[in-house]
Amino acid sequence: MNQGSWDNMVVLCAGVRWDDVKMADRQMAEHLAAHVPVLYVDPFVSHLSRLKNPAVAASLKRPRLRIIGPRLARFSPVVPPKPTHPAMVQIASRVAKRQLRGAVRELGGSVRAIVSTWLFLDVFGVCGEQRRVYWWTDDPVGAAALWGHSAERLAAADERLARASDLIVAVNEGATQRLLERGLPARYLPNGCDAALFAGVDDVAPASDVPLGSPLAAFVGHLNSRTDLALLEGVAEAGIGLLLIGPKDDTFEPVRFARLISRPNVAYLGRRPYEELPSYLKLVDVGLVPYGATEFNRWSFPMKTLEYLAAGRPVVATPLPAIRSLDTDLVTLAETPAEFAASVRRQAELARQPELVARRRAFASTHSWADRADRLVQLLAQPA
Repeated sequence: MNQGSWDNMVVLCAGVRWDDVKMADRQMAEHLAAHVPVLYVDPFVSHLSRLKNPAVAASLKRPRLRIIGPRLARFSPVVPPKPTHPAMVQIASRVAKRQLRGAVRELGGSVRAIVSTWLFLDVFGVCGEQRRVYWWTDDPVGAAALWGHSAERLAAADERLARASDLIVAVNEGATQRLLERGLPARYLPNGCDAALFAGVDDVAPASDVPLGSPLAAFVGHLNSRTDLALLEGVAEAGIGLLLIGPKDDTFEPVRFARLISRPNVAYLGRRPYEELPSYLKLVDVGLVPYGATEFNRWSFPMKTLEYLAAGRPVVATPLPAIRSLDTDLVTLAETPAEFAASVRRQAELARQPELVARRRAFASTHSWADRADRLVQLLAQPA
């Protein structure tokens, strides 16, 4: 298995499978591999998982440890059924630790750090790692309804992982301060964007399955309880073309959503490959971040904000703290459906001005995943 040196590797226990929607986990892993070897560990599954979610079946096939790029490997652990159940957590943790130790041994390297997003399964202390890092990507308590666990249990799991870590990197500035106030070793490391991918928007062929003209606003991302549907309805009611791309939670406002996408100026395309997004954004005038004022959203950092800017497109967003922390006039903040729609129309008129396009891309380039990976490497090099 050893293809090159795997010394000083970073083991990234991710929240999203490698071949799922390309999220922060995979972005960080790919860019970290420019600095150090990376073992990307898929979220743990059981053999029963494929019965509920056939998409994970590929993770259960062997070999579960695969080389997927230069200095980049993927491992898919399989644990007993119901691994997050309170009665099964310790057993599942032991199985995950044993499998992870075996994967590291097969690669044949040493481990600089384990970077974990896993709240329930404990994987620290089995690979001889120098650093134990909690990657704080979302507020666990605010995510209780989304993740299907009680707020109390998630809070306890967050506390356990935080106290077991010698470094916590948080994507939200306010969350970082809150962690520091708890006496925890937190550092602010916001999400980034693939600036190079989206900078090429104007050089690719436009997508052929968008049945809408200009002005065109788009929301790219998961459609679920985080989304303020009233804001999207306001854009559609104003007669602006509305493009929706991304997976949808079937339980999220099914009747209202069906009514929205039945409008002639609205198109819902579902999930599209991440690498194809530039072909869609080429047609878009304004990118939307229509997130409601929920506790979960308050502590999040929407990556799409930077991705729209990297594509040279203006952004209209709700005033989330993370978006305010960007401190730029390139993002227009609006709260009510009427304000949101009016802002979209104004920004659509400015969308293609060369000077503004260049400013947006230049700003996004300072928030690239390459920069975030470089900063994480610097943090890992500091004494614990």
